[in-house]
Amino acid sequence: MQVTHGSIAPGGSRLALTIGNFDGVHRGHQAMLERTVSRARALRLASCVLTFEPHPREFFAPATAPARLTRLRDKLELMAAAGVSRVHIVRFDARLAALAAERFVEETVARGLRAAWLLVGRDFRFGAGRAGDFALLEQLAERHGMELEAMPEVAWQGERVSSSAVRAALAAGDLGRAQQLLGRRYAISGRVVQGTKLGRELDFPTANIRLQPKPPLAGIFVVEVPGFGPGVASVGTRPTVNPLPSPLLEVHLLEYRGDLYRRHLQVRFLAKLRDEEKYDGLPALRAAIARDAAQARTYFAKMTNA
Repeated sequence: MQVTHGSIAPGGSRLALTIGNFDGVHRGHQAMLERTVSRARALRLASCVLTFEPHPREFFAPATAPARLTRLRDKLELMAAAGVSRVHIVRFDARLAALAAERFVEETVARGLRAAWLLVGRDFRFGAGRAGDFALLEQLAERHGMELEAMPEVAWQGERVSSSAVRAALAAGDLGRAQQLLGRRYAISGRVVQGTKLGRELDFPTANIRLQPKPPLAGIFVVEVPGFGPGVASVGTRPTVNPLPSPLLEVHLLEYRGDLYRRHLQVRFLAKLRDEEKYDGLPALRAAIARDAAQARTYFAKMTNA
């Protein structure tokens, strides 16, 4: 899959295009990608996704923006797995925020990416002040010779699939519901960084992954790390010793004991054990971690024997 950024050189081949943030790449997004790839194949065009970085709400109100479900790297991997030929990433900055709806379509969609076919949801808004809507896009698509299609809503067990619904399930610790909406286990990926070695002191060494922006879930979890096996993980600010200003993902692997520093890990969340707590000293903290590890081992034993 080709990934492009920034300004677009004129004169490329025409595309079958869909536009959105695609945070989480949930079942609704997957249906959009599948439709785009299918129409591209039928029209003998390349399929393309136009997405934004950062998320517009992170640009306008970073302190109150919703938790990010998927890092850019993971989003791109999921799009590639869906068969998308190209992703173009537009930097969402002050210039783009001020760009009139008509100019956005003309400069980026019609002249830049040369979309011949375009798929968006009926609630799609675009341009300065979110002034552009589907009705305006219909007019602009006709003006620029694009075929426009509206993506119907996708529901799962009677609930509209959305990034907000996935965030709500994760915040509530309902990993099963999140899995249903996503169509896969929820996961966080990242590179292992140096820690304070506190876990090693407590006989529970951890692989630490910084979380920026803020994660959509918190607490202690049963996890699995492909290639490295089962584990137990904490997502939080470590309130007992050296509290952190922002959440950290700490993973204790139950079977693997090698050096993971600078390795890129994918951590899949299987079940929530409890919320994060502040303990009265290191012995109490160590005892709590030992109980978490024992619960995780019991979880995996039951899964093996099921």
